[in-house]
Amino acid sequence: MEKKKTSFIKKVGWPSIIVAIAALIAIVAFAFVPNNASTVYKGFLGSITGFFANSILGVSKLCGNSYGFGIVIFTLLIRFLILPLMVYSISSSKNMAKVAPLVKKVQAKYKGKRDRDSMTKLQEETSSIYKEAGVNPYASLLPVLIQLPVLWALFQSVSSTPALKTGSFFWLQLGSPDPYFVLPILAALFTFISSWMSTASMGKDQPGFAKAMPYIFPFIILFSALAVSSALSLYWVATNAFQVVQTFFLQNPFKARAEEKEKELAEVERKKAIKKTLRKAHKRRK
Repeated sequence: MEKKKTSFIKKVGWPSIIVAIAALIAIVAFAFVPNNASTVYKGFLGSITGFFANSILGVSKLCGNSYGFGIVIFTLLIRFLILPLMVYSISSSKNMAKVAPLVKKVQAKYKGKRDRDSMTKLQEETSSIYKEAGVNPYASLLPVLIQLPVLWALFQSVSSTPALKTGSFFWLQLGSPDPYFVLPILAALFTFISSWMSTASMGKDQPGFAKAMPYIFPFIILFSALAVSSALSLYWVATNAFQVVQTFFLQNPFKARAEEKEKELAEVERKKAIKKTLRKAHKRRK
């Protein structure tokens, strides 16, 4: 296999980087919009919470003091900010799907062997496959790990900022769970759609846990959203709705499946051609 070395910028492309820089500038700018609803936050973690809260309040002020719209727009800005990481993650996932058959062969080679030497060789050969293909098996975790502190900061912002805690948005009290379960259901639905689309675009050669994720994640989101404030549920709805659109444009499972079927048909035709050639060669010998 030919060794590939591709820079991060080349993988994600300048457009996504420019969008991320613009989003960062907007988030910082909104944090400095004067408002009467901000409060004082102490310490390092408090300063992070305060930055998030002030940015949401700044967006909300430009939306007619609608804190719900402020959270939605702030969420979209966060998604644009981490867009390069998402593109990088998707690129790595696609490359992992391509080398999955090679990894399976290595795993089959050491199947049933549990001694230290075999386990070491299995790990080395698997790592070698990923390295030669330019694949980072942990890249898909980056967007998830980055969103965890965002969730924490958003939770702290809502619970520590009176304006956000007592703010309303349609039927919602942002500091309390959705009484009609609309947001938890929407969050779970968008999570399922985006997870299914992402999994479908990766083809058939995937581990079992990857195929199960579209059916597990939505339930985790659903039960979590039932217990947390509407502000967090609103964040999940907005971020997962964005994820659906992003997955469609960057991965497009329908296009991926069509390409996979074309490859399968081409492989069938190739095998038929080989058999036909062998039959002709056999007849000539006779």
